[in-house]
Amino acid sequence: MAAPRYKALVDAFAADIRTGRLAAGVRLPTHRALAAREGIAVVTATRVYAELEAMGLVSREQGRGTFVRDIAVPAGHGIDQQAVATDAVDLNFNCPSLPGQADLLRRALREAATSGDLESLLRYQPHRGRPQDRASVARHLVRRGITADADRILITNGAQHGLAVTVMAALDAGDVVAVDALTYPGFKVLAHALRLDPEPIPTTADGPDLDALERLCATRPVRAIYTMPTLHNPLGWVMPAADRIRLIEIARRYGPLLIEDASYAYLVENPPPPLAATAPDITVHVSGLSKSVATGLRVGFVVAPPSMVPSLERAIRATTWNTPALTTAIACRWLDDGTVDRLEARKRDDAEARQAIAGQELAGLPLIGHPSSYFTWLPLPDDARADRLTATLARRHISVATAEPFTTSARTPQAIRLALGSTDLDSLRSTLRTVRRAAVEDAFA
Repeated sequence: MAAPRYKALVDAFAADIRTGRLAAGVRLPTHRALAAREGIAVVTATRVYAELEAMGLVSREQGRGTFVRDIAVPAGHGIDQQAVATDAVDLNFNCPSLPGQADLLRRALREAATSGDLESLLRYQPHRGRPQDRASVARHLVRRGITADADRILITNGAQHGLAVTVMAALDAGDVVAVDALTYPGFKVLAHALRLDPEPIPTTADGPDLDALERLCATRPVRAIYTMPTLHNPLGWVMPAADRIRLIEIARRYGPLLIEDASYAYLVENPPPPLAATAPDITVHVSGLSKSVATGLRVGFVVAPPSMVPSLERAIRATTWNTPALTTAIACRWLDDGTVDRLEARKRDDAEARQAIAGQELAGLPLIGHPSSYFTWLPLPDDARADRLTATLARRHISVATAEPFTTSARTPQAIRLALGSTDLDSLRSTLRTVRRAAVEDAFA
């Protein structure tokens, strides 16, 4: 049986893109123009481009058209990217580390080996964590501005797992979730995997456009609002106190659950109160120690309204049964003896030093970020191509992320995110010089 006509067109476009006959950045004909040229229906032309987009060969930008991707850049460059080559500098993922952290772990392992409760760490643990571990987290959260009884706290395998069990416990397939138009890619992955309906909210310089959010809540049954009020990833803003109050008022008026992601909040000194401090009855607060201590530690925690604790506990049981007792015990010991506080203070200083380097080496470019953040956002001119710049940098052994993994709206902005925390300071400085040269040549010429 002959293949459908549109399949032949998909194959022809794919061959032209893969052989270079259609170069990266070329704007393809409009749907109507393609339909007229090939004698097909507009809906069939739309199907052709949809298949090419699913194959990672083109990108669709609302109001601008359909463009050929640079296929040297992996589709989904960002959270789904494969491991960076050993000879590449990683400005895509953040793995902030400090000298001496390995020695801390060696010492902690020796102490655990000689402790009296080592045998207990080899057994199954309570699904939401041992009472003493949850109490350690509760004491830590007081220093973050949250007073929560240990019974409202659940231990998870990192903040990403905390987000996953929150979504599993609170939402069903098809539920509408309000998210920033640029947001953390890990939440996008969850929304897709669990078949949620993410609705993008435009952003301002200080946070989500709350007028747009209120209009959405008034017209659609929004079940949850996912937000990063303190140190947004990727834009770095810290939501002002007045906006947090209004966000809570919107949630109370229309009923959605607030999901507060505080993974990077430790980098901001004296921020406004967390949402969970002001509205504990409608907020799930999610954080962890991957960024503030070590990415491999995988210890996170969720603070939830009492009514949600049983469903969260069931979600933990369904996904991991319990968190690894040994790493949790080490992490909680560090919470209690001040190690985490000391590491967080040192990492704030480290992030400030890295932002200062970025400001110096990328001076004159329109950077967006926070002075103590481990990442910075570089918007490109509208006629520039982020995938082309990313491919240029990849050829120079530098890995960065485009806006694609962060985007929830129909139009993907031309921008790159630079993660500053995964290389030493000297290498960061020289690498950012290369980024600047490539950006000026490719985008700002």
